[in-house]
Formats: sequence, C-alpha cells, structure tokens
Amino acid sequence: MRASNNEVMRSMRRNVSLLLLASLALISCKDSKGAQPAPSTGSGVGSADLSKLPKKPPEEKHDGTMIETVREKMIQAKEERSGEKDGSKGDKNDSEWVPAEFKAGMSRWKDTGVYVDGKPVGFLSFGELPIGLKPTWVKDKVSADKRPGTDDPGWRWAQQRFYKFTDYLKAVGVDIKQVKEIHVYGAKFSETIIATGKDLQSKQADQFSFRFGGNTFGKAIPHTLNTFGNGLSPDKITSVMVYVTKKPPTMVRNKGLFLDGVEQMGVPYYGEPIRGGVRVYLDDKLATIIKRQDLDVSKATKSADGNLHWNLGAVLAAQGTDLKNVVDVWLIRDELRKEKFTGKDLATLTFSASSQAKGGILIGDQNLRAGSIALHTRALDPSEIPVITPDDE
Repeated sequence: MRASNNEVMRSMRRNVSLLLLASLALISCKDSKGAQPAPSTGSGVGSADLSKLPKKPPEEKHDGTMIETVREKMIQAKEERSGEKDGSKGDKNDSEWVPAEFKAGMSRWKDTGVYVDGKPVGFLSFGELPIGLKPTWVKDKVSADKRPGTDDPGWRWAQQRFYKFTDYLKAVGVDIKQVKEIHVYGAKFSETIIATGKDLQSKQADQFSFRFGGNTFGKAIPHTLNTFGNGLSPDKITSVMVYVTKKPPTMVRNKGLFLDGVEQMGVPYYGEPIRGGVRVYLDDKLATIIKRQDLDVSKATKSADGNLHWNLGAVLAAQGTDLKNVVDVWLIRDELRKEKFTGKDLATLTFSASSQAKGGILIGDQNLRAGSIALHTRALDPSEIPVITPDDE
C-alpha cells in the first residue's frame, strides 16, 4: 500500500513539472512575438518611482547652425541647471564643488585653457577673448519663419563669428614666426590637431579658426581644412597648447601624445589643467586667478550679515598682479563686459566669495557678480567692447 502511495506521489510530481514546463514554453513563445510582461507594482526590486530619478539635462547640440533661442534665455536655463544642489556633494554654485564627471579622463578639461610652453595665458570663452581679437564674419544660412500665404523660403542669411588662431596668438603676444607647433586638443588626445610654425604661416592658416557653439557663448569648436596640419578636425576644443621654446609632444596614432616616451595626460610642463576660479586678465593676458579656498581669511572683514569681504586691489597685488598703471577695470559675467570701474577704484572695491556668486565673486555694495575680470592699462573706446547683434540671438 505504501509503495502504491509512493507511485502516486511521483506521478503527481511529474505532472506538475510537465505543467510548469508547458507554461514556461508558452510564455517564451508569447514574448518572442512581442508580448511584454506587465510592470511590477509591488514595493520590491523593479518598483522604483521614476519621478524621483534625476532628470538628465538637455544636451547641447552644435551642428554649425545659429541658435534660434534668445541668448539670455539660453544662459539663464544653463545657470538654473547648474544652480541645483546635491546635499552629498555641496552647492553646485560653489567654486570648490567638482562634479564627478570632471575628476578624471578628458572630462577634467572643463575650461578650455590656452597654454604657451606650459604657462596659462588665457581661455577660449567669448567673454574672455582678448579685446584686440576681432571676428571674421562668415555668412551662414539659418532657419526663419515663413509668413502665411507667402513664398518665403524658410531661411535667411546671417553672419557667424569665427576667430583665426593666428589672430588669437598675436592678440596674446605670441609671435607665430617663433612657434614650433600648436596642439588643439579634441575630445580625445588622439584627435588633437597639430600644426607647425610653417603651417601657421601658410595661406591655409586663414581657415584655421574656431567659433562658439552659441555664437557668443558655449564650447569652442574648431574649423580647419582637412589638408591643414595633420588633417584632423575634432568636434570641440578642450585645450590649446602652443610650443615656442619647449619641445612639443609627439602624436602616437590612436593612442595619444607622448613626450620623451611618457604619455601626457595633463598639460605638458605644467600639470593638471586649470579649472574654476575667477580669472583676472591684464591687457588681454591671464594675470591671476581668484579662488575662494586660497583666500586668506585673516585679511577679510566680516559684515553684519556674517559674510567675509576682501579688498580687491590688495588680493590682486598679493597674487603678483601689477596694478600701478591700470586704468580700466571691467567685470565680466554671462560672457559680456558689464560694469566698468577705474584703476583707482581698486583701492576701495571689496568683494565676497559666497556660493551665491555662482562660482564668481560679488563686487561692492551692489553685489555685482563677476565671473572674470579684465584690467587694462589704457582706457578702452566704447567701440572696442563686443556687443550682441541680432544674428547672435
């Protein structure tokens, strides 16, 4: 009797196993025809609340056409995205806060610096371009609204700003006849444009230029002929290296740049690329950088609201900036020169460096934000100050 019962139990198990296999086979067949399993509504794995996931900011697309959105709205939207906070990492407006994506690899090159023999001389940012550098205007076909009931083509001619590298080098005091090589880094070291001094003195150098993704803001983008230099043309510029007296690194195909057999992952003859801070220029050349973490707290005064304030002239002088012949002081923010002070004002101007400055500093009683500062030993004519044109909108 017991044996008979055992046989019955084994038979039942076989039947259940067969039913389970049949069910799995049926589900597999349905899925192969496009059927999708219903989403989980429980509280375990797979039931995450999608509304709580971080939203990815819209990617900037620079395809060579004009940005049709109003310039100020674009900049404001960018600031709003960068103004979010992360409790575990600090305030994104804080100059010391470094996003994870800017800590390693080519993403360390957040700011597009220009280095001559390893010395930083400037940055490819529209608001920080040398005042003596003038654009080369290029006709560009952009989209336009079609009026109802007309044969409007849906496009119009506009002008786009391009800047020749040879003009830029002259503006920062580099004699192109003395240049051994210029290296324009792309998104990868292996995408670096390399041009010799002979290349820079050729007719083709007139086509060796850069523009900005938003015409007057955004990332610098190179433009060159595919027969110029080593024939490369990356889709953005991460840094520019100029070699006058120093030995340039050499390119190893599909690998990167090497100097005396050592792969160069930073700025040759300098180290890590410069990132952040309030850059200060004297007659179009980088003079110093104000960083909050480097400020001497003992030299500051505390206001009633508890904020620390430093004397601008004293800080610049302490960092080695020659101020004795300065005539004009321009505050730069949103890629434009905004307010002007005189050289004498440096003795009394103060600034604070709280997170409210969005990575810059706040100048004077009016808390005028400055992302960078331009000092000049001559008074600039109003016609020299870059202005936004309708084609820049």
